[in-house]
Amino acid sequence: MTSKVHEEFLAATLPTLDLVYNLARRIAPRDEVEDLVQETYLRAFEAWVRRRRPRKVEPWMATICLNAGRSRLRRAWNREIPTDQEPLQPDPASVEEEVIKEIRRSVVHDALSRLPSEQRVAIALMDLSGFTAAEAARITGAPRGTILARVHRGRKKLAQMLEGSVLFREEA
Repeated sequence: MTSKVHEEFLAATLPTLDLVYNLARRIAPRDEVEDLVQETYLRAFEAWVRRRRPRKVEPWMATICLNAGRSRLRRAWNREIPTDQEPLQPDPASVEEEVIKEIRRSVVHDALSRLPSEQRVAIALMDLSGFTAAEAARITGAPRGTILARVHRGRKKLAQMLEGSVLFREEA
């Protein structure tokens, strides 16, 4: 393997690092996010070396991340490893606005984690990663209409979960 192949891989895939990391945050427990990102890049590099290179890198990397995440969840489920997540604790030294933002983020993340997996993935791909419904359908292997339905139902459930929260009420 030459350094040219390595450089080509990095040039093509490093711009997608934020996308992969944000997607991994939505599908993996907090303590496994970085491992999932690393596994995604390892799998992508192995495919790259075997000359299985994509036309569009972003959907390719998102698909690899989702598949790796699903594999990890199956292995964890089979081993019955608890995947409970500790809620984020805001830094007490930070200013009030930062604390409120962090608490809101934690509440939304918690609400997202309670959605069914299909809805959570659809929302992460479309709303958080910016993919179109057609791209999300190709990534997940589900029909476009199914993706749109999952996003719609997921948004409705999120709104219901967050509706009672004091943090999300409009100020009078």
